[in-house]
Amino acid sequence: MIAVIQRCSRGKVTVSQKIIGKIDHGLVILLGVQKDDSEIDADFLVNKISGLRIFADENDKMNLSIKDITGSALVISQFTLCGDTKKGRRPSFINAAPPEYGNRLYEYFLSELGKTGVSVQSGEFGAMMDVELVNDGPVTFVLNSKD
Repeated sequence: MIAVIQRCSRGKVTVSQKIIGKIDHGLVILLGVQKDDSEIDADFLVNKISGLRIFADENDKMNLSIKDITGSALVISQFTLCGDTKKGRRPSFINAAPPEYGNRLYEYFLSELGKTGVSVQSGEFGAMMDVELVNDGPVTFVLNSKD
């Protein structure tokens, strides 16, 4: 499972010109589910993301987690993170999870992240979405549950 996490001052996701998820200070998380992922991968990323100290403390040092600042998360499914671009010019998505399996793990991730006390908003799995955010920093990290 691959997650691109971006610290933001605000973010929102729109489907068919309707806002379906919106947050203020927190994280926008782009989540790619691979075919060999399981709940173990989701649990790893939930624990890592909820405890990752990437928010500024009173000394302007990255020392606080999303839970410490009572931040929110906007989680967007993004199967293109699983794309393989090693050969040719057209990405291969052979490593992406099939839609039903990917959606199940995406929903599991949302549920488990919410259980950590983080307020969670989400996009719509498999939909064409417009995602907007103001990246705070900018601060962006790429996490892979297999690393």
